[in-house]
Amino acid sequence: MKLLCLASFLAAASAFAPSRSFIGERAVQQVVEPRSHANRRATIVMDGKANAIRDRIKTVKNTKKITMAMKLVAAAKVRRAQDSVLATRPFSETLQSVFGGLIERLGSDSLDLPLLTSREVKTATIVLVTGDRGLCGGYNNFMIKKAEKRITELQDKGIKVEIISIGKKGTTYFNRYRKDLLVATFECGQNPNSEDATAISNTLLNRFLSETTDTVEFLYTRFVSLIASTPSARTLLPCSATGIETQEDEIFQLTSKDGEFSVEKTVVPAAEPQDFPSEMIFEQDPSQIINSMLPLYLNGQVLRMIQEAVASELAARMQAMQSASDNAKDLEKNLSQQYNRARQASVTQEILEIVSGAMAVED
Repeated sequence: MKLLCLASFLAAASAFAPSRSFIGERAVQQVVEPRSHANRRATIVMDGKANAIRDRIKTVKNTKKITMAMKLVAAAKVRRAQDSVLATRPFSETLQSVFGGLIERLGSDSLDLPLLTSREVKTATIVLVTGDRGLCGGYNNFMIKKAEKRITELQDKGIKVEIISIGKKGTTYFNRYRKDLLVATFECGQNPNSEDATAISNTLLNRFLSETTDTVEFLYTRFVSLIASTPSARTLLPCSATGIETQEDEIFQLTSKDGEFSVEKTVVPAAEPQDFPSEMIFEQDPSQIINSMLPLYLNGQVLRMIQEAVASELAARMQAMQSASDNAKDLEKNLSQQYNRARQASVTQEILEIVSGAMAVED
């Protein structure tokens, strides 16, 4: 009887004790299962602040990529605008040469043409060139402020002012604040062509010849370099017979040097006047030939000024995107330092907790 009770007690005890086979199977499972997690690394559980900083670093990196891409796109468009200017150069040289030869043949004092006639200024038309988009620093604001200053100067003299806007930014501004002055708007985009210039110059010629306006001033940004541009004003109408044939030109070429963009400036002298012998007989009166050439000259000047304004806008956008990329780089560096401090503080805190727990167990 005692032996039976002892056997039943041992059987009951063995039911609660882990068997060697179970321990062995568990050991085998521990060896086999972690193979799918062989690349898993120990991670540190950090607080919400560190995670927020890490997410912000990722956002700043993506922003820097975008701004650098926009800078390169603007550089490509600057080169395309440069090619457009070079393509129109032969026509401008030929026109200037013929005009200079006719002026030498006739003399500027004997010309009595409508486009060369100055009259008392009662109404002035200001042609303002701005960009279609932002993200180009203070480019658009500078031009709008210059236009506002010029409008105030003319109105103080009792002169009526009209505005012709080229570009969406200027159009939006004057539609909102000075809609009564706005008489026409144009959109040329970032690749102006001769058709756009012809439409603008025809509007200016019609208003001047019909005596709706007495003078036309062109406000645009003169391209100086990739980091500088100058808001400029030029009286387009009435034209001046002197100066057209002696006007020099400047050509800017975008190049790269030591991995950085740069601009090479070339001053092109005025074209030599074409020689018209004194015995040459013109089928039309030379003054009429000059009168028909002046609109062509006006078209070329409008196109050139718009192209120069577009190049200035793109250069300003390149500079703005470069500044944004530099700021993003500095911000990324500062955030990385904050993140590393937060991570180190978290690791130190965990070590202290482990040590404190071990000391508490020992005690």
